[in-house]
Amino acid sequence: MPTSMRSVLPTLVALLLGYALMQIGNTLQGTLLSVRGSIEQFSPTIIGAVGAAFWAGIVVGSLWAGRVIQQVGHTRAFAALAAIAASVALLHLLVINPIVWIAARAVTGFCFAGLFIVVESWLNASVTAQARGQILSVYGMTGLIAGIGGQMLLPTGDPAGFRLFCFVAVLICLALVPTALSRAVAPAHAVGDTRINLMQLYRQSPFGVVAAVLCGITTSSFFALGPIWAQERGLNTAEIAIFMACGTLGGFVTTWPLGWLSDRMDRRHVIIAASAMAATILMALIHFVPPTVPTWLIFIYVAVFGGSVIPTYSIVTAHVNDMVRPGEFVAAAGGLLILQGAGSVIGPVISGLAMTEFGRLGLLYIVIVAQALMAIWGAYRSLMRASPPQAEKELFVPEPTVPVGTQLEAS
Repeated sequence: MPTSMRSVLPTLVALLLGYALMQIGNTLQGTLLSVRGSIEQFSPTIIGAVGAAFWAGIVVGSLWAGRVIQQVGHTRAFAALAAIAASVALLHLLVINPIVWIAARAVTGFCFAGLFIVVESWLNASVTAQARGQILSVYGMTGLIAGIGGQMLLPTGDPAGFRLFCFVAVLICLALVPTALSRAVAPAHAVGDTRINLMQLYRQSPFGVVAAVLCGITTSSFFALGPIWAQERGLNTAEIAIFMACGTLGGFVTTWPLGWLSDRMDRRHVIIAASAMAATILMALIHFVPPTVPTWLIFIYVAVFGGSVIPTYSIVTAHVNDMVRPGEFVAAAGGLLILQGAGSVIGPVISGLAMTEFGRLGLLYIVIVAQALMAIWGAYRSLMRASPPQAEKELFVPEPTVPVGTQLEAS
C-alpha cells in the first residue's frame, strides 16, 4: 500500500463507516414509512407523495446544502444535519399525519443530501487523483451493501410500534461517532460553485438526459412503493424486508459486470438490454406468475429486476461523461442529479396514483412504461449517433443508490 494511501486510511474508514450507518438508517426508514403508512390506512397516492418528498429534499439539499458547509465547515454541518435527521425520524412516530410526514420526509432528504455531500467532498479531498476512482467505487458499493443491511432490519421490530423508528434515530446518531472521533482535518474548500446548463447537456447527450429522468422514475417508484406491492401480494414483514433487500442485492451483484461490459462496448446497448430485461421480468410477473407461486420465486424475480435497473444510472453517468469535455464533468454530474431527482419526485407520485386506480399492478405498469421508453429512446439514439471511440471513454464508476453530487451548486 502506498505511503500516501496508508496515511489517509483511518480517515477513509471513518467516513465510509459513518456513511454506511447513515445508509442503513436511511433505507430502513424508507421501507418502514411505506409499511407503516399502509398500516395507518394511507392511500398509495399519499405514500407515493411521502416518497417523492424525500427525493425533492435530496435535490434541493444537493444544490443548497453546500453553502451551509462552506459557512460552518464540514464537521459542524455534519453534526447539525445528522441531529435534525434523527429528530425528524421520530417526528413521523409522534405525529401520524400525511402532511406532516411529507414535510418531514422533505427535511430528511435535505439533511441526507448535506450529509452525503460532506462525506463525498471529504473523500474527494483526502485522496489523490489516481486513487479517487477506486475510492468512489468503494463508496458506491458501500452504499449498496448498507442498503441491504437496512432492509434486513425491518423484521427486528413491529412496523406498527415505535422500536424501528428508534433504530433509525440511533443509527443516524451513531453515524456521527466515526467522523467526530477522527483526528483528520476537514477539507477547507471541497465544495464549490458550478454552472449547470441542462439545454447544453441535452445537446451533448440527448439519451443521457432522458435516461436520467427515467432512472429516477424507476428506482424511486420501487423503493417508495415496492414494500406496498409486496404487502398487498401477501408477504409478511420479514418477507417484505427480504423482497426489498433482494432488489438491492441484485443491483450489487450486477453493477460491476455491467459496468465492465459498458467499458468495452456502446454503453447505450448495455442500458437497452438492461431496460428490456427489467420490463420483461415485470411483464412476466403480471401474466405468468400466479398468486400461489412460492415466495422464493418472487425474490428471484425482484433480484433480476434490481440487477437490471439499479446499475443503470451509473452507466448513464459514464455515457454522459464520454460525451462531454473533461472540464465539464462536475457540471454534467450536477445536471444529471437534477434530472434524476426530478424523475425521482415524479415516479412515486404517478406510481401511487396508478396503484390507487389499478391496485398493486399500477406500480408495475408505470415501471414497465419507463423501462420500455428508455430502451426505445436508446435504440433510436444509437441509430442517430455513433458511440464515442474507445480511447475517449471514461472508466465506469458505480454511483450510490441515492446519487448526490459534490460541488453542484447551480449559479
